[in-house]
Amino acid sequence: MKRLLMSCSVALSIVALSSASAQAEVKTRDKGQVKFEGMLGRMVGIFGGKAAREGVVSTNAVKGDRKATMNDSTGRIVDLAEEKVYELDLKKKTYTVVTCAQMRQQLKEAQEKAARDAAEARKEQAGKDKDTDKEQPKEKSPEVDVDFDLKETGQKKQVAGYEAREVVMTITVREKGKALEDSGGIVMTSDMWLGPEIPAMKELAEFELRYWKAIAPETTRASAEKMAAALAMYPMLKQGMERLNKEKVNMRGTALSTVTTFDAVKGKEQMAKESESNSNSSSAGAGGLSGMLARKMMKKPSEDKSRATIMTATTETLEISTSVAASDLEIPAGFKLEK
Repeated sequence: MKRLLMSCSVALSIVALSSASAQAEVKTRDKGQVKFEGMLGRMVGIFGGKAAREGVVSTNAVKGDRKATMNDSTGRIVDLAEEKVYELDLKKKTYTVVTCAQMRQQLKEAQEKAARDAAEARKEQAGKDKDTDKEQPKEKSPEVDVDFDLKETGQKKQVAGYEAREVVMTITVREKGKALEDSGGIVMTSDMWLGPEIPAMKELAEFELRYWKAIAPETTRASAEKMAAALAMYPMLKQGMERLNKEKVNMRGTALSTVTTFDAVKGKEQMAKESESNSNSSSAGAGGLSGMLARKMMKKPSEDKSRATIMTATTETLEISTSVAASDLEIPAGFKLEK
């Protein structure tokens, strides 16, 4: 992965220069959720509890080079000047300190593990093919084209006390020189409700962008482990997310509610192979109770079997305030450092 993470110290120096005059402050209450589909989604649902199933309501406070995010059970304070992140356990009343270098290393290890797991899965699948005795050539990542489409729907509604308009942005990542239906690829659809330009919210968005650019651009609020797994399974996801983040910066207005869906699209060749495999499985016999259950679990014929949702990320702003107290950005009294 080419220069996935920039040097933290260099990034923070740029931040200091570009935002030296920015003294705005803002406090918001938001609801966010990242939902993964398939096996990964089922695992997250089992181990993630209520927060994974219903989303998390949190408060965000930003002033200068410091940002605090708190929910019912956890908190995070990011200090760009110190180049440190404080992770809080609000139930145990403890906190830990992580540096930029440590976060980069954790993400790197998670990505490497996910890549190894994906390679092992491909190797295992290759071993089941008829020509298992033949050496499998290494697959090169194909060059890709990235298509961008932006549409105003004309729909309007109130979000966090502001009138917002709906804008739908679609990013399509496909093999270079080929149509999506032929080569397959990734389609990312971002349904956004944009309010007017809100100066305080711009400060919050810029802080978030600077932080993730310095630490891990692809994660988009998901954990490093989950996103590393998704990137290993769908290499095209990285290019699409980079373009998505780039275009969001140029959007007119403030995004107050966003639902972003990531879909994997199968190409004709892959669909043909799966069709042949399913046909062979059916002819091998699928009678009795097991066969009946399998047929019930299959998609309806009218559904598009060439597409599958990888993940859906949802964010919504519930309240906005332009007043931040000193206590909003500090570790609560009585909390102990955990080493």
